[in-house]
Amino acid sequence: MSAPASPSEEPVWFRHYPSAVPHHLEIPSKLLTEVVEDSVRRWGSRVAFVYYGAKWTYQRFWAESERFAAALQRDGVGPGDRVALYLPNCPVYPIAFFGVLRLGAIVVQVSPLYLGDDLSRLLADSEPKALVTLEFLFPNYAKVREVVRVPRIYVARLRELYPWYVRPFVNRVMRRQHLSTDFPQDPTVRAWSTVVRTPGAVPLWKGDPVTTPAVFQYTGGTTGKPKAAMLSHRNLVSNVLQSDAWNTTQQPGEEVVVATIPFFHIYGLTVALLLGLIEGGTMVLQTRPDIPELLRLIDRYRPTQFPGVPALYQAFNQRPDLTKYQIHSIRYCLSGSAALPVEVQRRFEELTGAALVEGYGLSEASPVTHANPFPGERRTGSIGLPLPETSHRVVSLDDPPRILGTDEVGELEVRGPQVMLAYYHQPEETALVLSDGWLRTGDIARIDADGYAYIVDRKKDMINVSGMKVYPREVEEVLFQHPAVADAAVIGVPDPAHGEVAKAFVVKRPGASVTEGELIAFVRERIAHYKAPRSVEFRASLPRSGVQKVLRRVLREEAARSAAQSAGPSS
Repeated sequence: MSAPASPSEEPVWFRHYPSAVPHHLEIPSKLLTEVVEDSVRRWGSRVAFVYYGAKWTYQRFWAESERFAAALQRDGVGPGDRVALYLPNCPVYPIAFFGVLRLGAIVVQVSPLYLGDDLSRLLADSEPKALVTLEFLFPNYAKVREVVRVPRIYVARLRELYPWYVRPFVNRVMRRQHLSTDFPQDPTVRAWSTVVRTPGAVPLWKGDPVTTPAVFQYTGGTTGKPKAAMLSHRNLVSNVLQSDAWNTTQQPGEEVVVATIPFFHIYGLTVALLLGLIEGGTMVLQTRPDIPELLRLIDRYRPTQFPGVPALYQAFNQRPDLTKYQIHSIRYCLSGSAALPVEVQRRFEELTGAALVEGYGLSEASPVTHANPFPGERRTGSIGLPLPETSHRVVSLDDPPRILGTDEVGELEVRGPQVMLAYYHQPEETALVLSDGWLRTGDIARIDADGYAYIVDRKKDMINVSGMKVYPREVEEVLFQHPAVADAAVIGVPDPAHGEVAKAFVVKRPGASVTEGELIAFVRERIAHYKAPRSVEFRASLPRSGVQKVLRRVLREEAARSAAQSAGPSS
């Protein structure tokens, strides 16, 4: 399916759009800073961010952002320069983010989980002129600065972001966790608290929203090495407005969003932060996804929206004390970043009364391309319909130029104004995924007769059992139906007779009892025998990324090492 040539050639899926969502969305020619400045003018006195009791109004957030931009400018940062944000969710992040963009500079997203080689490779690739971080993360940078040196570092002390009466407690917790509470004595370091209090005025930089990069979002590509998806101002503005149009129940100036998913990930940036800002929402920031703490925040601030990832909703569902908290304030939840198991969705909606809608996207598309209608018909197991101004199609895995028909399985491609400019200084990698505006997603999918898309699995995760395709997600869905299973992941492992077979990694629910044979038999009763795992390994937990996506790659590496050790030295 390709984009419509005219309104008279509208795709069939338009009839399933929520009634208030425009079929064709006008994207203004504005920078992201200009769009958010409109919100500041409209909702200046409203609370933009709450951080464990401390509050920032829209006016305060914008003023501190401008002061930070002035500090960057004094330190030689200008249009096109890169500034790395090495931060978890905290008020420093949005203030720094918009301070960077105010100058026409580019934000480099850096996960606070990165250490050593991961951190040095990303900094060496992006060559930032400045880095913003917290005092307990600074030692991680200090260990790699002989490999890659950033000219200017801005360091915030975590305790200074909390209300005064909480600060002694924060210090005690940090010391118990062996985190540094000392401010670094380093000539390249500036104190964040001083910077945001020092007067300074910087006008909004004006440039072309279409061609000006706003964010370097690092992601794995076909080589497995991280690369920076260059997202322009127009990419981000488009995706925020597309996502905003999709949720027709939002009340501008009234929503409260619990921001647990990390801003350093494109999903958290767009859906939790930027979407909240353009709607005049209040974002309740959580530094890390701790469920007991999350429930206390929900109880105190009564959020109306809870964007998350499947693992977060799954952990939420497993709390035995949910009824003690005001969870029914939540009306709308968008799940992304990984496949949402049907059972997790059903249970969450049953417990909260909220609508949990599955969506889909990827870093190279800012990220959202699909979502189930809300309100409207949600189809179980589907990622939904393309957002306004977005087209999708499925192409043959064996003959990529060939576009497939209804319910045929192939690689999903998308096209729209949210698709990235390119990978930073990697034209070969860009050419592998971008062609004539179409982005190859690397996901195997099918599209039904009404335009709803269904992700079958990642192309690289597909298991080949005696020439027959097995998709891990299908097997995982069955495993999740077993009452003893709390978490599950499936990978392919080598097999002399079949080439590959499925292996399952399972985390049991507390107090539950189940054997390997029982689980294999359970799966065999529900899907074709060749798809069932030949072995099950029980784990206390599964390896996950910073946004709680199961790292099948890590499981494959561990399985390969285990197999090599079992085989012993070659004769």
